[in-house]
Amino acid sequence: MTTMLTAARAEALFTSTLATGSHPSHGTADEAIRLAVRLRGGVRACAAEVAAEFGDHPDLAVPRMRWALATIQELYARRPRRSWELVA
Repeated sequence: MTTMLTAARAEALFTSTLATGSHPSHGTADEAIRLAVRLRGGVRACAAEVAAEFGDHPDLAVPRMRWALATIQELYARRPRRSWELVA
């Protein structure tokens, strides 16, 4: 299942300057997402750019979105809470 936050992050990463197929660290991806959102004027603008790319270049957009989504899912996967993190 893809949450709205996961989708928004993937769309922003899709529009970033990071190379398709790269394996960015969490910090690198986070900064690329922030920069993409800021440069494009928001999350909706990133989504619009993704849609335009799928319309104009679907052969390139599909593998880029697969990469972006897989990268986000890997970097932002929910991690199990440790017993010391649980608050009573």
